[in-house]
Amino acid sequence: MRIINGKYGKRRFDVPANIKARPTTDFARENLFNVLNNIIDFDGISALDLFAGTGAISFELASRGCAKVICVEAYHVQYNFIKKVIQTLGAKELIPVKGDVFKFISSCRESFDFIFADPPYDLPRLNEIPKLILSSSLLKPNGLLVVEHSKNNDFSSLPEFKEHRVYGSVNFSFFRNPANKEVNE
Repeated sequence: MRIINGKYGKRRFDVPANIKARPTTDFARENLFNVLNNIIDFDGISALDLFAGTGAISFELASRGCAKVICVEAYHVQYNFIKKVIQTLGAKELIPVKGDVFKFISSCRESFDFIFADPPYDLPRLNEIPKLILSSSLLKPNGLLVVEHSKNNDFSSLPEFKEHRVYGSVNFSFFRNPANKEVNE
């Protein structure tokens, strides 16, 4: 795993062979962050990485200036890898959470400027994720949600949907929370 840019940029970490994640490819991640750099100022914002896997997105967010990045991962191999990389980097802005994403969504009372979700492509409840996040108070008004998915998912009918991008076999759907949405704290 490689951190592409920012204060932790150019760092590489060997991912455990027994990892259960399907990491976002370097090609897709680099293109995603090229797009995000034009629509988000990462400096000082809060971010949430759901289904964090290897933590590559979380590390990229922290490296680019996010003040706080919570990364949620259920599997112990990935979670332990994320903790090890956080320790190696001395990245105090990263907070790993070991747990079920759906339970986290329903119980978290914090709001974020940016949320990234990269569920397993075969997850039975994958199609529910954007609606669950957008109907909760997880995403701040005018906040951005990006969901990674396969070509088999189409979220364009959701009112918050803004655009769809494809990089190889990786698909990203972008959602913008309405600025006038009330946040329940």
